[in-house]
This record gives sequence, C-alpha cells and structure tokens, in this order.
Amino acid sequence: MHIFIATVEALIQPRIEKHLAHITDLIDRLKQHVQLQLAGEINVSDPAVIAKIVDDIGEKDVTLAGIAERMESLRGSQPIDQEWLKRMTGLVAKLENLKWKYTDGTTGRGRTSMGMINSTGCTSVWGSTYPFNPYPFPWANHLFQDSPSMAMGIFEGHMAKMAEGFKAIRLAELELDGKYRPGEHDDFFTYFNWQGFSDEEWELCPPVVAVGGDGAMYDIGFQNLSRLMASGKPIKVLVVDTQVYSNTGGQACTSGFIGQISDMAQYGKAIQGKEEPRKEIGLIGMAHRTSYVMQSTIAHPSHMIEGFIQGLKARRPALFNIYSTCQPEHGIGDDMSTAQSKLAVESRAYPLFRYDPDAGKTPQECFDLEGNPEMDQDWPSYTIKYQDDGVEKEMELPLTFADFAMTETRFRKHFRVAPPDTWNENMVPLAELLAMEEDEREGSVPYVWMVDKENQLTRLLVSEPIVESCEDRRDFWTMLRSLAGEDQPSADSIAEQARQDVVGKIVSSLMQMAGDSGEGLAAIVGVDLAPAASTPSSAEGDYLAPWIDTPNCTACDECTQLNSKIFEYNADKKAIIKNPEGGPYKDLVKAAERCTARVIHPGLPRNRSEKGIEKWIKRAEKYN
Repeated sequence: MHIFIATVEALIQPRIEKHLAHITDLIDRLKQHVQLQLAGEINVSDPAVIAKIVDDIGEKDVTLAGIAERMESLRGSQPIDQEWLKRMTGLVAKLENLKWKYTDGTTGRGRTSMGMINSTGCTSVWGSTYPFNPYPFPWANHLFQDSPSMAMGIFEGHMAKMAEGFKAIRLAELELDGKYRPGEHDDFFTYFNWQGFSDEEWELCPPVVAVGGDGAMYDIGFQNLSRLMASGKPIKVLVVDTQVYSNTGGQACTSGFIGQISDMAQYGKAIQGKEEPRKEIGLIGMAHRTSYVMQSTIAHPSHMIEGFIQGLKARRPALFNIYSTCQPEHGIGDDMSTAQSKLAVESRAYPLFRYDPDAGKTPQECFDLEGNPEMDQDWPSYTIKYQDDGVEKEMELPLTFADFAMTETRFRKHFRVAPPDTWNENMVPLAELLAMEEDEREGSVPYVWMVDKENQLTRLLVSEPIVESCEDRRDFWTMLRSLAGEDQPSADSIAEQARQDVVGKIVSSLMQMAGDSGEGLAAIVGVDLAPAASTPSSAEGDYLAPWIDTPNCTACDECTQLNSKIFEYNADKKAIIKNPEGGPYKDLVKAAERCTARVIHPGLPRNRSEKGIEKWIKRAEKYN
C-alpha cells in the first residue's frame, strides 16, 4: 500500500508543480490582456488632445479614469463589449480559484493526489478511522462488495470537477491566442468530459482507486469488479491477494490453491483441504479486453512499480493483483513476507505477468511474463546444501509448488517425514513423478528433499492433493507461456540458429583441415567462438557482446534476480555475464537500467527478431 501511494505521489507531484506554474502564467497574461483591451480606447497618438486633457485636470491627481472620461467627451468612444468583459473577469476568477485549490484548498494542503474506496476487510481495519487513518487523501470505507461500484460513481463526479478546471484553462489559452469562436467552442465545452482530455490533462487527474482483498474482489464483489472493467472507466483496482478470507477467521477463498487448509476447507478423511483449482483473476481481467492487468509481489519491486506506472498512465481500468502473505493464516513468521512472496513466484505458485491492451492486437504483443525465473522450464532450479558424514555437499533440484507449500502451515498436513530407514525404491522425486504418464505412476510414492536441523538430507513424502496442485500450477504456467508466445521460437530465430549451426560445422571442419586455432576463421565467417567475458569485445558487424565493469559491482542483486541464466556472481560476490545468450536482449537492457552502480553494458543484440528490438537497442544506447 505504501509503495503504491508513493508511486502515485512521485508521478503526480512534478506534474502539478508544472501545471500550477502554467495556471499562474495564464492568470497574469489574462489580466494584462483585459487591461490592454480596456486601455485601448485611450488614443495617445494626438499630443494636442492629451495636453488639453492634462491642462483641464489642473492641480488634481491624473488618473486613468479621468483621462478616459475627458477623452470620451472630446472624441467619443465605442462601448465596451459587456459580454466579453463579463466572460473575461469570470475566467480570471475561475483560474484564481483553481490555483487556490492546488495551493491551499479547503484542507490547507492543496488538491489531493488520489482518492480511495476501501472494501471492508483487513485493509480497512489496518487503515482504521479518523483521526488515525494513515492516508493523506480522501478515503472511504464501504461494504465488502461495493468499492468498485462506489469508485465508478465517485469517478464521474471527480472527472466533472477536473473538466471544469481544464475547460477554464483551454478557454484562457484560446482567448490569449485570439482563436476563441463562440459558435465553434461553446457547444464543444458544453459536452466536454474526461474522454476529451489530452494525455497531459489526463495525467494530471488524481486517480480514483478501489482497494480490497481477494474475498471482496474475487468472490462476493466480483460482479461489481467485472462491471467496472467492462465499463472502460479508467479506475484503478488494487487487490490484496491472500488466498483466504483473513478478516473473518480464515475461510477458504476461490483464490486459494488446491490442498490449502482453512475454515470451510478442512483436512480430514473425506476431504483434504480445498479441492477446486485457484481462480485466476488476471485471466478474467484479460478476458474483458478493456483493462490493464498486472500480477506481482512485494519481493519484485521493480516489476511491481513499473506495472503501477503503466497502469496509472493507461486511460483504461487497471487491475493490480498483488500476492500478500497473511502471517497467521499462512503460518509464517512476521518477517517472512518478502521471502515467501519470492518463493511463490519461483515455485510457479504465483507467476508475474502484465497485460497491456494498448501494446498491440495479439496476446503475444499484449502479454508479458518478464521477471519470472527460467521461463523456458517448467520449474526453476535451486541448490540445496547439506552435510554428509561431516562433508558439506550440494545438490541442484527443481523448485516445484510443493517446495513452496512445505514452508507454510496451511499445507503442512500434506507432508510427512520419511526416516532414512524407510526409504525404498518405490519413492520417486516429485519432479520425476510429475513428468510421468498417469499409468506409469502406479505404486510410486512422491517426495521432495529437505534439510533437517542437523543439516542432514531428509525425504518429505507428498500427498495427492499437493501433487494435483503442482500439476495445476505447471499447467497454468504452460498456458501463460503460450499466451506470451514464449513456447514457440519465431521463424527468424529458427533461421538464425540454423545459420549459426551450419556455419559452426563449416568452421569446425576447416579448423581440422588447416590446424587453425579457429580465431582467424571465426573472424572471416562472423562467428563468435570464444566464451563471453566480462569485458567489452569489438563489434561483430551489428553485434557487440555485453560486458560488466565487474570490479565496480556493488552486489545489489538486481541483475541476478532479473535473469540468473545471463548473470551470476563470481567468488568475490561481483557480477559477471555467465551467458549473454541466456535470455532475451531486453533482459540485458533492463539489468543495465536497474543496476545501481551503472556497470552493466548491454552491447548490441545478435538476434534482431525479438519483439520491440529497436526500442530496446535505443534504450541501451546510454549504457554502451
């Protein structure tokens, strides 16, 4: 909640500062414009007339009103356009009132940066009530299911107020430019609303935000949320997704995982926790085809903040679905929110994704899985360290949903420790069992590895509901990869890979024939045979290998978390490039942008068939 509010403030405050300066300038210019129009009746081009007027005034004070009065009696004048004068003075008053709203307003704090409608639940209990409410902007708490509907009504009123301000500014600009035409502009401004705002005007509008938990948005209030998204109104919705009704005692929610144990989904002989698969509100949001959708976690702040910014700027509804730990209901420590959120993503329990309808027409153009680890695999891998007869050893294992579930109390009844003396050939690592066909699994007992208090390897037997949940998470991940087009290489990349393979075979044959070390031949045919180093290489045609100023690395973890196949740490905990082809070129550019030490240089891509590659090359320029 704090990060979301801070993002809104960071976006809107510089815009308001610039806008306020523009309003002040318009007021000054408009006043001067009126004064010049009024003073235009006084013709000072005849010195004889001016001299006579001054003589008539004599010893009295010379005022503009006195000069105008005598000038009119001597020469006559045209009457002032009263409608014009009334319109201009009214316009000045509106602009001065608008400026007051931004600088002071009724609260003395100026115009607010946002407004929030909060569904009753943990978020509203945390927010409490006046004067203890932590939000420095208008906030209202409403019925469990109604915040999206309330937000729709408030949005319309809010936009009408914003339209009045922008209307005054536009009229002042037209008047000063001499372009105001009543017959042309009066009808336009009669029906002027938020849909006619320019991009600059829209980004000055404080967002209206609906906040609620998964119960409020996934279940009882889902129809309200669906109506909001279908409406196309650019209201922003923040869902705190805990997979359980936390505020009312921890009942099961449709956002929960298969096997999750809670009230209304207890563990027993007949039923072992929640039986139905998780409802994916991200996919439902995408199905409306009107809304920006992001699914993220606090453990991935760059992904989350980028999504907030994109969704806030979009002139359409935005649904921000954020994984949120509930310590008592999940059964984790108070300090484990970030760690569990990270594990949820790595285990495919809660994949990161963004969907932007403005990015194109196809799912591949609109849907983005950036930020997930090892996207080409069903499961990422991790290293487990343990002691064996006093010797420290390590083992690389796939990180499945079960490896995440075993760390939380809500799944604990699905796991049972198998002492070493019970180990037998029927026990099969869970990842291997998941790869088997159904008929091959008969008689197999799945398990995952864990390390006990003595740092010894232990097998943890896994129940059938957890196996089913693993299959559900894997299949959902497969679906997401297909939507993003990550499961099929492009025709260009296939052709490029084929070309590289053919050229590589030719070079290898020539090397054997000529006894060459390969460097000269590689240069002739344009193939990079040397492993990637952490220092710059010369450009190979349009290709420039990426490099890192490794000694200056501050070990901020941004690059390694972004893509561990491209980046890794050396023995000195300094970042190096492990494999420049370990992911898309955009990951290199993103890493350079996020690097706090500014030591990553993306180079130029070998494969130019990536989506939006020219954009990424442009963004990389400042880092090369």
